[in-house]
Amino acid sequence: MKTESRFRETSLWATIMIIFGLVPVFMTSTYQMNLASHILIWILFATAFNMLWGLTGMLSFGQALYYGLGAYFVGLMVKYLGSAWFFPGMAIGLVASAIIALLIGLLLIRVGGVYFTMLTLAFAQLMYQIMFKWYNFTGGDDGVVGIMQPGIFSNPIVYYYFILGIVIASIWILKRIAYSPFGMVLRCVNQNPDRVRFLGRRVRRNQLRIYIVSSVFVALAGGLMVGVDNSIHTDMFVWTTSGEVILMTVLGGINQFFGPFVGAIALILIEDIVGAYTEYWSLIIGTIVLIMVLLFPKGLVGEFLQLKHRFLKLKKHGG
Repeated sequence: MKTESRFRETSLWATIMIIFGLVPVFMTSTYQMNLASHILIWILFATAFNMLWGLTGMLSFGQALYYGLGAYFVGLMVKYLGSAWFFPGMAIGLVASAIIALLIGLLLIRVGGVYFTMLTLAFAQLMYQIMFKWYNFTGGDDGVVGIMQPGIFSNPIVYYYFILGIVIASIWILKRIAYSPFGMVLRCVNQNPDRVRFLGRRVRRNQLRIYIVSSVFVALAGGLMVGVDNSIHTDMFVWTTSGEVILMTVLGGINQFFGPFVGAIALILIEDIVGAYTEYWSLIIGTIVLIMVLLFPKGLVGEFLQLKHRFLKLKKHGG
């Protein structure tokens, strides 16, 4: 069984790598590769976010804070110090995001439920106001444009494969965390925190750890996006950015590790296809997503796995 499970997992990762790896080969325009880059980065964002909500039960409406921080550290360092600081800026952004997540997290983990959600939103909106008002340094609502990667990474195809490698490696790491003993503790925290305390585990400490982990990978997604759009803007901090990633997670399946992965692909493709044909795209997309959520209450991945389980059960009894 272990050999079969490993084979399936290896096949899944290989399939993902092949599908996204062939995009530059078969693309008919650079827009298609740009769209694939956006999908990959949003996949990372959504998967990292779901480590909080789906795994631990902590619904954050402010992960856009770290998405924006990761992007702004890259963008501002390139603006003031040159393109050679693109990747150092990304690394510094990850460290800074971890420190900020630690400081904010020490406060957030003391509250739960809707209070946790509202506080995460408040901190994200606070950072948005700082970036918006600090015009002389951040560019305010104009942001910063013309941000370029150094050397060979300025080639869109090279940078695309760089994104692909980083995203796949990051999701693999997150999956290892989710199914590690630490991940099991987080699931227990989600289901019954009192029992976790009774067993001698520290609930708040584990919540703080996963909050920091999630925030760092979200910041990584923000840093990667700078090289795709070649710009940064204050909208990265807005609550709708967090809301979109929540929608991706619900659409794909909250309780499934690959739920946000599928949800991100589905939502971005829906937005792209519908947006190309009508000016009323927001109304139509909202209707489509509403119907999908009603038809698939467990998410696309959750419903697929349930259907697969029923099929195998019927096949077993039929045999």
